[in-house]
Amino acid sequence: MKRCAICGKGSIPGVKYKRRGQIKRTGGAGSKIIGKTLRVFKPNLQKIKINLNGTIKRAYVCTSCIQKGLAIKA
Repeated sequence: MKRCAICGKGSIPGVKYKRRGQIKRTGGAGSKIIGKTLRVFKPNLQKIKINLNGTIKRAYVCTSCIQKGLAIKA
């Protein structure tokens, strides 16, 4: 499993809901959940060259760490 080399952010499990029926605000009886499917929420990881503890290496880093400036590019 891929993880961010700096903050350790990884994929987390979730559920995708399948719905049927017209919603109440548009004149229907309300939408009902008719099925649940397990899915995975993945972080936005980029493979970049970073300076990690004095050594330069290629690693997966999440975009939030890149924007914050925590990943010092080599």
